[in-house]
Amino acid sequence: MAAGKSLRCIIWSLLFLICLPLRAQELPKTDAHNAPTSSSQPEKTPTTAYTLSPDKLEKSKALYALSLRLRIIDTIYSFLILLGLLLFGIAARYRDWAEGVARWRFVQALVFVPLLLITISLLGLPLRAYGHHVSLEYGLSIQGWGSWFVDFLKSEGISAIFGVILLWMLTSLIRKSPRRWWFYAWLAALPIMVFVTFVVPVVIDPMFNKFEPLDQKHPELVDAIERVVQRGGLSIPRGRMYEMDASKRFTTLNAYVTGFGASKRVVVWDTTIQKLTTPETLFVFGHEMGHYVLHHILYGMMAGAAGLFFGLYVVYRLSGWTLKRFQRRAGIRELSDWAAVPVLLLLFGVLGFFSEPVANAFSRQIEHQADIYGLEVTHDINPDSRETAAHAFQVLGELSLDYPDPNRFMVLWYYDHPTTFDRVRFARDYDPWAKGRR
Repeated sequence: MAAGKSLRCIIWSLLFLICLPLRAQELPKTDAHNAPTSSSQPEKTPTTAYTLSPDKLEKSKALYALSLRLRIIDTIYSFLILLGLLLFGIAARYRDWAEGVARWRFVQALVFVPLLLITISLLGLPLRAYGHHVSLEYGLSIQGWGSWFVDFLKSEGISAIFGVILLWMLTSLIRKSPRRWWFYAWLAALPIMVFVTFVVPVVIDPMFNKFEPLDQKHPELVDAIERVVQRGGLSIPRGRMYEMDASKRFTTLNAYVTGFGASKRVVVWDTTIQKLTTPETLFVFGHEMGHYVLHHILYGMMAGAAGLFFGLYVVYRLSGWTLKRFQRRAGIRELSDWAAVPVLLLLFGVLGFFSEPVANAFSRQIEHQADIYGLEVTHDINPDSRETAAHAFQVLGELSLDYPDPNRFMVLWYYDHPTTFDRVRFARDYDPWAKGRR
């Protein structure tokens, strides 16, 4: 929602960190004392369509309009920051400082990259902070400003560490092979993608949240989950099911599958366990199990690798023309020059913006597949799997103030999940069993 966030996305895409964990649509929490449980669930009106009360609809519409404005401002402002670093000669000045420290490029990277990233982050901080203010104002977050700023510093530190290593590798490849650097960078990206996907759950995520085995506090829930696992003919060890202490920061409910190989795991937020009924939690788990069973992380990595191959080649083809437009004004010597890094970030940013609809279409498709799997794997386990799923999506929309009638162009461009309206309708209509199908 803020410029800093968009710029980090640009940077991390450049650094090949494109295999992010698959996460389910967030389900904002309800009041802890009024949350229904599976043992004392009141009679509910069947959920036939996603609707909001008049007051929530008005608030939802205001949040929707504000979010769109902020997203547009964020995109434009992100590009303006990079242009400013070039046109005002800031990147060239940082390069001169780095080269004045040492002749070795890695040492220069230790100076230049943190300076560049800190400047980008500080310039984008006001808009990013306003985004958090909006989350607090609309009740979508409870995280205090002190904790939020600590998380900000952690994320910037991680970005700086990876940035130093990977930008040093990228610029070195450009210097050694001006015509084939994009291909060699793609080859180098493949093992990096696997490595990052593997280490994020065990190294990065614990820096922000605490993870405990799910059966440590909720063995009865794990017993219920194992029925779903057995129904799917899968073996997910209890030791790979985790509870995350999301309630310290968020007012949302969530679960997700992440990791690769030995680090692969299913994570359920503690707010999800507290606020959803057991059948609804089983459906959420079934959705995430669908990502697990249907190999969506692997397919995501494959799609990311293909997209990165195309993206690096396009950046290579455009870099010469773009460099000529900024070379004299920005004091850039060549593409491998440290001062040219904002040019690369700008190209990746523009390319990422125009490729976003493709990436989001892929994401919506696999999320839809996971919805189907969640419905099917909980059929005959939940009393009414379709109503359970539809009501869970209704809760999602109500408590996250999800606008029921978003512009279809905005859905195409920005939504990485199907709309709540479409998910409720699909859950109610999906009934292959009535026709005798499996």
